Amino acid sequence: MKSRYSLPKGMRYSTLKERREFYHEEFDVTKLNEWFENWSLQGRVKFAVIIGRHTHIFPKEFEEDASTTIIIEEHRNLQDVKVQILEFLPESAYYDRNVYDKKQHVIGQELAFDLDPENLTCPIHGTLADKMNRHQGLAFCEVELNMVKDETIKLYEELAKQFLQMRVVYSGRGFHIHVFDAEPFTWKRAQRKVLATELKKRGFLIDEWVTTGGMRLIRLPYSLHGMVSRIVTPAEVQELDRFNPVSDERCLPKFLR
Repeated sequence: MKSRYSLPKGMRYSTLKERREFYHEEFDVTKLNEWFENWSLQGRVKFAVIIGRHTHIFPKEFEEDASTTIIIEEHRNLQDVKVQILEFLPESAYYDRNVYDKKQHVIGQELAFDLDPENLTCPIHGTLADKMNRHQGLAFCEVELNMVKDETIKLYEELAKQFLQMRVVYSGRGFHIHVFDAEPFTWKRAQRKVLATELKKRGFLIDEWVTTGGMRLIRLPYSLHGMVSRIVTPAEVQELDRFNPVSDERCLPKFLR
């Protein structure tokens, strides 16, 4: 199915068959276990999927729920989460940055920063408003991808003055910076808002809704971004200057190799 959005060469929607193959053969639960071992608070994690909101590709039995966010909160372990993802075959998979205790009380939230290419002014495609007027709000090009990568490096270097444990993730379209220091897990929303506002004032490109906690969901590392057919891939900040998710084999599912 042809994408309704303009995307970098080689990026396209994944078919249901390709999603099934990926989650059955490539989705690495071992790496995912390692990811959550870094969390600073012990508690339950919730997951979520969106089956076909943007691609309009979904199993027929989930047609009514294709655009909704489905929460996965009943699971024994991450292997069980994988089984449920295989049932839905979603275009996108996420986890809830809130950490819950056994009584479902929120005991903390991971601090994260979301940088997406549509929020930049592209020298070729213009502003977000320009793209929206062309019904291309989620479109992006390699120029924008490189621009948002540079913004991620700058933000990481700034955050490194305050935080010690951070990881960068290529999200499929842009980049996320996750903070694993213990202290910010316990921050109230007002504290997150102060930081987000200060960074925006200084010209940093971030989605404040994510940083302040209004949007709790964030894309699940090692999952498949079905809108661009790329694997959500953690990367070292030192390699970002030469990191190219258009061609990097770590980001390419087997069905594109």
